[in-house]
Amino acid sequence: MTPRTLAVIAALLASPALAQEMQQAGPTQLSLMVASDPAGEQCRRLDPASTLLAAVTLHRTFHDDFDEHPLSKGKWAPHYAGGAAWPEARYWGGDGSDFKRKTAWNGEQQIYVDPRYAGRGSTPLGLDPFKVRDGVLSITAMRTPPELREVLFNNEYTSGILTTQGSFAQKYGYFEIRSKVPAGIAVWPAFWMLADDGGWPPEIDVLEGRGQRPGDVVMTTHWRIFETQKIHTCGFDFTVPDAVTSFHDYGVLWQPDRITYFIDRKPVADIKTPVSFFAPMYMIVNLAMGAKSFPGVGFVATGTPETVAFEIDRIYAYQINP
Repeated sequence: MTPRTLAVIAALLASPALAQEMQQAGPTQLSLMVASDPAGEQCRRLDPASTLLAAVTLHRTFHDDFDEHPLSKGKWAPHYAGGAAWPEARYWGGDGSDFKRKTAWNGEQQIYVDPRYAGRGSTPLGLDPFKVRDGVLSITAMRTPPELREVLFNNEYTSGILTTQGSFAQKYGYFEIRSKVPAGIAVWPAFWMLADDGGWPPEIDVLEGRGQRPGDVVMTTHWRIFETQKIHTCGFDFTVPDAVTSFHDYGVLWQPDRITYFIDRKPVADIKTPVSFFAPMYMIVNLAMGAKSFPGVGFVATGTPETVAFEIDRIYAYQINP
């Protein structure tokens, strides 16, 4: 063996955590097990031990292992996208530019920033919530410095969002994040998907964390009934005891007939694919602070962490093999 090979083996033996990370690197080809019976109109929990399963094989179509800054290659945008009439300059600063940098309807108390963003002004503030170290991306939320509150529209926190709208969207396939799920009062991390045509719903929430309930992860499907125009939601909470301190894989497989949710690539829930799921979907990962209608998060309070990070090892997408 070469000296390099011996060095790698020695490092693995010396560091079980490193060995585990290398063993769990995202493959280019993947096989997942899904329930083989027809999915129901409402979501259901799955017990792999008592469910007849069938294999689905996939090939990778998107990956980011976060070996470099997420904004360096154009894979991600640090804001929500606007319509065709939305001026490009409005993304980066000026009155009203916060419209694409938070979801006020949710009662969020952060503003999503990036080094180019100028807030109310025209000069970039140089705020960067994205840090990469040893192949792990941290999206960090911080209390807004008093001297920046006015220029940042008086939001309590600065934080970050990354979306692939405009750069990557896909109809059907498997979408996965490997991450830790931060906790704390008002802490709301999420990995989710929206239709690339701008419609809502559909929405797939692959992972949401209830900040005041460490280890509680939520997986949800949202859809619209065309005949009634009513919006329906179905999902479950799952307990992952070490979700805050350890990396786990959280994923969703979207097939023509069913949507299946996975934790560590084991199926945990599924639902019949609603008819409104017809457009390709793009991925979003963000760390919000504060929520008015998502239980277990709450609003910013004295006990909210001054700084909190959403650590992400990788985000992958796969397409179903013909």
